[in-house]
Amino acid sequence: MSNSLSEVNTSFKKHAMFFGIVALVFIFVLLVFPEDTADFGPLTMVPAAFLLFYVFSTKRILEALFVSSILGYVAVYKMDFLFPFNDMLLETMMDGDVAWLFIVCGLMGSVIALIEKAGGAFAFGEWVAKRANTKKKALMSTWMLGVVIFLDDYLNSLTVGSCMAPVTDKYKVSREYLSYIVDSTAAPICVLLPISTWAAFIGSLLEQNGLAADGEGIGWFIKSIPFNFYGWTAALIVPLIIIGVIPIFGPMKDAEKRAQETGVLAPEGSEKIDIRGGKPIEIHENASVWNFFLPIVFMVVASVVLGGGLMSLDLQLGVLATVVFMFILYIPQKLMDPEEFADAVIEGIQNMLMPLIMVVLAYSFGSASEEVGFIQWVIDLALAHVSPQMLPITVFIIFGITEFIMGLSWGMYIVAIPIVLPLAFAMDVNPAIVIGAVTSAGVFGSHICFYSDATILTSAACGCNNFKHALTQAPFGLIAAAVAAVAFLITGLVFI
Repeated sequence: MSNSLSEVNTSFKKHAMFFGIVALVFIFVLLVFPEDTADFGPLTMVPAAFLLFYVFSTKRILEALFVSSILGYVAVYKMDFLFPFNDMLLETMMDGDVAWLFIVCGLMGSVIALIEKAGGAFAFGEWVAKRANTKKKALMSTWMLGVVIFLDDYLNSLTVGSCMAPVTDKYKVSREYLSYIVDSTAAPICVLLPISTWAAFIGSLLEQNGLAADGEGIGWFIKSIPFNFYGWTAALIVPLIIIGVIPIFGPMKDAEKRAQETGVLAPEGSEKIDIRGGKPIEIHENASVWNFFLPIVFMVVASVVLGGGLMSLDLQLGVLATVVFMFILYIPQKLMDPEEFADAVIEGIQNMLMPLIMVVLAYSFGSASEEVGFIQWVIDLALAHVSPQMLPITVFIIFGITEFIMGLSWGMYIVAIPIVLPLAFAMDVNPAIVIGAVTSAGVFGSHICFYSDATILTSAACGCNNFKHALTQAPFGLIAAAVAAVAFLITGLVFI
């Protein structure tokens, strides 16, 4: 009893000290920050630094994002922060991109739940297990499946992660290792191919900002692919790690040791974000692998056809049509009745709520960072006196860091591209190189960020605590970033 009371007192003192520090930070912001945001200068870094302090101190990312967002608004609006903060939350929830995220990812959760209930996930696991009968083969199969599903990183992560977890579980692969492989074949692959949602977005962004003529945005994206050094490196490092050319080290080595020696595959807290709720996969006696493949193939084809072609994919229409297709496919087979089908659809959406809330809070923090002028201050500081030869590596490093802090690669592209590309034209630097540097920076920062959409959705699909996923993945992401930085440096010195 006395030991229990002592633990409670220790915990209370620890939390009281931490929240005392948080209160002091808010008081500091109220007293020190100028009234005019133009005068913030280096103070713009305070909300971002506070976020990282909160995340590493508590490992609780939801609260860290929420409190850091409030801190940003307090810095700008002082004690009148509540109404602007409330307006921002409403605007975020009504934003078209967020609505798209809820519809697509929510129904992707439904598709995964339906495939599992129909026995498709079990049949797929058995089908792969017969061909990938060793740990290395299972991991290489995960990597290859990720390379094949290249149309969209969300589609990639949610499909590959959820379907390969039961396969790699048989070989005691830690969920951190699985998450790393899945995450490294999502966005890094999407930015290397012109027929992906990333290519369409970046191409349209170039056209909307007058940096490319109508219809030529994709052409400039294609020209940037050879210079997307982080995408190439991050994707190609994975098989080298799987076959042992590059050894596993750091936190990932500890995770693999835990999985192999104790059989505990997922780190603590993973059940909160796991889209399967931590439940084991259902076993079906007469399961067909076609009940896995047909919905996935249909989704890809429908996204292309309903979107109007390979260059204008519509994943939202694709996933909506897929749910209808699955009803027509599964009900006549008597795999479930209509009520069970509807229950599975709702269950799948519910399983995605925690990851989606986390992504929305990341959007909120991104808005707070824009309010304090964080990105603009970093850009002005970094690019004020940069030479043409150093522009590519500077762009990659600076925007990689800002993306790591903000966690929203597409949001960063919206800000960065209209600023950096005109600078490249003015310096007579090949725009394709700079586009490659900005794109690489977005993928790198998002890849190792604890609360980016890529990290969250990959963690949810693989059933892995997202903090642990980012922590174990970071060393390998930094290796890829170091190689990419050297490549940008050499490119700048040799070709500019």
